Amino acid sequence: QVQLVESGGGLVQPGGSLTLSCAASGSIFSIYAMGWYRQAPGKQRELVATITTGGRTNYADSVKGRFTISRDNAKVINLRMNNLKPEDTAVYYCNADYRPRSWAARTDDWGQGTQVTVSS
Repeated sequence: QVQLVESGGGLVQPGGSLTLSCAASGSIFSIYAMGWYRQAPGKQRELVATITTGGRTNYADSVKGRFTISRDNAKVINLRMNNLKPEDTAVYYCNADYRPRSWAARTDDWGQGTQVTVSS
């Protein structure tokens, strides 16, 4: 099982910026993709952005042009969030799509989440 440790959440005013980071560790044979999802109170968890090992990215329409996902290496990703809006308020979760051992099935795991609050 992989451990995903998120950092960088907090309180920011509308129009402000934050950067989230996620580091993966543990039993990892290969990682295919990592990404960020978010869940606001009373809503379902939704995709924010993902990045493959090859660098291909995917964004939710609501964050395109404002958020940028990147990776420092195979096990660390970042999410730069600019021009934050109150509707971006949510718990942000890191996700990894990986294979724990060469013989094991591909699977995915979640971090514990980090709160992002956008408010004046």
